[in-house]
Amino acid sequence: MPLSLYVDGPRWSGHQERVRDAHPGIVPVLKGNGYGFGLDRLAGRSAALGVDTVAVGMYHEVAEVASAFSGPTGGSVLVMTPWRPFEGAAVFDPHVVHTVGRLEDLRALADRADGSTPRVVLERLTSMRRHGFSARDLREAATLLDGIAVEGVAVHLPISKGSHLTEVDRLMTDVVAAGLPTQRVYVSHLTGTELGSLRQSYPDYEFRPRIGTELWLGDRAALRVRATVLDVHPVERGDVFGYRSRTAPAAGTILVVSGGTAHGIGLEAPTGGATLKDRAARIAKGGLEAAGFARSPYTIDGKLRLFAEPPHMQASMLFLTSGAQVPAVGDEVDVRVRFTTTTFDRTVVSG
Repeated sequence: MPLSLYVDGPRWSGHQERVRDAHPGIVPVLKGNGYGFGLDRLAGRSAALGVDTVAVGMYHEVAEVASAFSGPTGGSVLVMTPWRPFEGAAVFDPHVVHTVGRLEDLRALADRADGSTPRVVLERLTSMRRHGFSARDLREAATLLDGIAVEGVAVHLPISKGSHLTEVDRLMTDVVAAGLPTQRVYVSHLTGTELGSLRQSYPDYEFRPRIGTELWLGDRAALRVRATVLDVHPVERGDVFGYRSRTAPAAGTILVVSGGTAHGIGLEAPTGGATLKDRAARIAKGGLEAAGFARSPYTIDGKLRLFAEPPHMQASMLFLTSGAQVPAVGDEVDVRVRFTTTTFDRTVVSG
């Protein structure tokens, strides 16, 4: 039985149109699992939105996206992971735009002997300190552009509270000083207000916001994830169950539901938390796990239920305490998931 994503089609697409209209020059981001919807579906939606460029995370995502996306001018696909000389999956088709963040990579790209002129975006290093040119290297990069078509500069900012304007103003000073043959800047994680301020401060530049989460997941009420109940087993305290022969801590019910590690259920990126409250929550969660319990994303009878044991590949076992309303085999229950890590067996779009 499937782990299903139900989408209110008109509401979902209406939200995307409002985000597009609020962010001129938007570049939809389609990376990874397509935010749970699949790359091909989001590529098709991007084409329907009338944009000219989409962004993917890796080169192996280009082919699937390009086959479903065609913008007003044919459709460009920007790869956000920087190109490296050892990148065996790199695609040099005319519609592909490469990201470059090191001088040695820019030289290697220019020295390619296939006769093509690669389209590139030069990434400026930000406070994330992940990829990109320093201010000095960006100025040197401007002297290494023979055989290179520069599409713009990329500024990838952290996801954090507070304004990014001070940092972006400093970075824009470096971009202007580099004297590059482009006045286009691709930005990530800026608010509409911040973008408006930048456009006023730098009227000669075109700012292109790369947006994924806000575009595809900004209206969560349009989305509902449901799992199917596969089996129901009443247990008494001390009864043995599961792969690891655990014992029931009290009388209750073992519920087997669709969705497991193959779908991304129970998988979570590690984080220490940015605030004391976050860290306290992590400590409390760690204490539960140390005691043999872990809260699942499955909601039953109005509560998030505990995993009876770690989820399996295709299914999960939950423990319901005595007195909880027990769904029947074949019923569906709600699941709270991270869309960027979840794979669905089926997606049902209404309307």
